[in-house]
Amino acid sequence: MNRRSSEAKAKTATNVCDEADDKNEGRFMRAEYIFFIHNYEYALDNSMLITRRLVHCALAFATTTFAQHIQYPLNFQLEQRIGFDESDLNKNPLFSLHRDLVDVESISGNEQAIGEFLEAYLESHNYTVERLYLDPLPTSLQVSQAEELGAHKQRFNLLAYPGEKRQTPVLLSSHVDTVPPYCGYEIHKHDQIWGRGSVDAKACIATQFQATQELLASQEISPHDVSLLFVAGEETGGDGMRRVNDLKMEWQAVIFGEPTELKLASGHKGILICTIKAYGKAGHSGYPWLGQNANHMLMPALVALQKLQLPSSEKYGNSTLNIGRVSGGVAANVIAEEAHARIGIRIADGCPETVKKLVSDAVKAVNEDLELDFSDGSYGPVDIDSDVDGFETETFNYGTDIPNLKGKHKRYLYGPGSILVAHSDHEHLRSSDLLTAVEGYKRLVRSALKS
Repeated sequence: MNRRSSEAKAKTATNVCDEADDKNEGRFMRAEYIFFIHNYEYALDNSMLITRRLVHCALAFATTTFAQHIQYPLNFQLEQRIGFDESDLNKNPLFSLHRDLVDVESISGNEQAIGEFLEAYLESHNYTVERLYLDPLPTSLQVSQAEELGAHKQRFNLLAYPGEKRQTPVLLSSHVDTVPPYCGYEIHKHDQIWGRGSVDAKACIATQFQATQELLASQEISPHDVSLLFVAGEETGGDGMRRVNDLKMEWQAVIFGEPTELKLASGHKGILICTIKAYGKAGHSGYPWLGQNANHMLMPALVALQKLQLPSSEKYGNSTLNIGRVSGGVAANVIAEEAHARIGIRIADGCPETVKKLVSDAVKAVNEDLELDFSDGSYGPVDIDSDVDGFETETFNYGTDIPNLKGKHKRYLYGPGSILVAHSDHEHLRSSDLLTAVEGYKRLVRSALKS
């Protein structure tokens, strides 16, 4: 074996070590470094070269092994945010208000307690607060669901203003209701605040109020410039915001609060909700030919809808369909007499009437006996003003109260937190996002007053 061959093998070993070092950074992988030196004569001549290679490999192996044992602590230190604990809640009115809002359960249909809390809070800060009462039963809830939620209570919106008149150029608005189930307020590591509504949309309520307070304190605005509107029922069809239309009020600009990751929304998809109903004939499941199974009638229609080609657009992407709720039958040994499916479609292009026809045609092609019921309040894609400097812009796939409020006002959509964790069992945001959102709302108010 000659000197050149020995050097080549040493270099090959080095390359193996380099590759192992690259591939194993931040991960534990078993590494075996084997060196074959076939010629002792040249081993001495290459002793320095081989020593360097062996040291390099030993270090690579040690580093990889050590990283595996300390990986979590290292990452924890790198990811850790600014400290935040219970003591900060009492020092900062923004954090304490956010906590108190999240601590009040306000699932749609059960908004009385949160309304009473907010009313008292706003009045304690010298706001005039008006109640705008709603039907005790939210738009899209069945009576049985509403009773489970304790929904037969008072439900009302709150219109609050720091000046003498309710009519102002700019309105800040968000919603007080949340989806189920309720999850209480918690502070987790990494500067995270968890709980139902911590993002959607009690973070918006807290930051909108705080932004207004800071603008008033700095005298950048007067008490007659801005008012606040906090509505119920946004998560169940928007009956709260539609009730506001009865006031016959007009604003120059309305700033809506929803989780946008601190970006300014340039638009969001439309929505269409429908229920498909199947009616069969009950009987003993041992003799299925004596009845007609409603579940069996319904399922092929749902399969057909999943294959349906829906409209798309460059701005909003593809329309999407979600089979959100399916129910049918009473027991495994009874032929199902009734079955229902509730469908939600996020519309990326066109009008609801076009999508209704597509859905109806697809369902009726499967079974003419199936019934369809399209809910009120459907709408197509919503374009939103995004002409304020200093923000990233983005479109969103969810719906809002924006189309439910009639008028010629400018419409802005902004808020802290991500919709990707809203409605989930891990809904949360960073406390620093609340602080950033206050500044964002202040910028939007300033811009709206100048226009």
